[in-house]
Amino acid sequence: MIALLSLGVWVYLFFGHGGFWRSRPQLLPAAPAEFPDIDIIVPARDEGESIGAVVASLLAQDYAGQFRVILVDDNSTDETAALAGAAPNLQVIRLRTKPSGWSGKLWALNEGVAASRAPVLLFTDADIVHERAHLSSLLARLLEARLDLVSEMVRLNCTSFAERALVPAFVYFFQMLYPFARVNDPRSAVAAAAGGTVLIRREALERIGGVESIKDSLIDDVALARAVKRGGAIFLGHSGLATSVRRYPAFVDLWRMISRTAFTQLRYSAWLLGVTIAGLTVVWLVPPLELAFGNGWHRACGLAACSLAAFSYVPTLARYGRSKAWALALPLIALFYMAATAASALNYWRGKGANWKNRAYQ
Repeated sequence: MIALLSLGVWVYLFFGHGGFWRSRPQLLPAAPAEFPDIDIIVPARDEGESIGAVVASLLAQDYAGQFRVILVDDNSTDETAALAGAAPNLQVIRLRTKPSGWSGKLWALNEGVAASRAPVLLFTDADIVHERAHLSSLLARLLEARLDLVSEMVRLNCTSFAERALVPAFVYFFQMLYPFARVNDPRSAVAAAAGGTVLIRREALERIGGVESIKDSLIDDVALARAVKRGGAIFLGHSGLATSVRRYPAFVDLWRMISRTAFTQLRYSAWLLGVTIAGLTVVWLVPPLELAFGNGWHRACGLAACSLAAFSYVPTLARYGRSKAWALALPLIALFYMAATAASALNYWRGKGANWKNRAYQ
């Protein structure tokens, strides 16, 4: 029965789960019909390695309207603010303290919003490099579909062996968790955003109570999208116009990235963790085990489920220029993510909480 259950789950995922595996839509270059003022807010903490290229790419946008870059240096211990450079439309805000109850990134965003005046805001991370047409293309999508929020899964760095093995799967699992077609469907309750790039109307942000309404969220992009979608339309797609330059040289770096917020996603619930591990076992581990050790229809179910899983991974592999052979490793990759999720729970129960940029969150 478990073999049949596993196959049934994969039949649903492949044919009925919002077409998540198709790895689309993608934001294409476009010109907006109008050009309102835009303030670009970049929260940054110890980003000296990337901030110069990031700010330069933002200042070089070919946007025909007025725009300004507001860099919010969140008490960096390096030369982040100095390395950002100087320009007439670049404002640097230096923060020295963070109030309790706030995540660091959201406090920085809140201070950036307070210093802004434009009717449209772009929140972007300090590790995202933008092509010249990016800002215009984001705004064109916002205006064309009369949306309140536009977000993208930017292209992630995929250079080291660890990144080549695990980063495409990160995008694939994110699509599985939040099927983009359902996020973009106003009739669906599914809401998500990718924090690297979020274009939002100021009036929509004010409607939900500002950044303060989600001030303690560690998965802030999803929290923001959920709040906005309750009263407006949102869009989530893939980006061909922006790239993350953050590096994860070794498997341990990706392990830390995943375990940092995985248990937060499960609302710190031991019951949800158990259900999740059981469900992931049925989805990812049962099919290859049945294929390897089962007989008769058990093996047939395992083969069919493995085939659907592998085929569903191919579009994401193609997006990152990876060989289709990596689809055969998907169960092992999923096991890595499962273990990191369990480690996230153990860290929480041991009182460690999340840690990011030398800052602990209990």
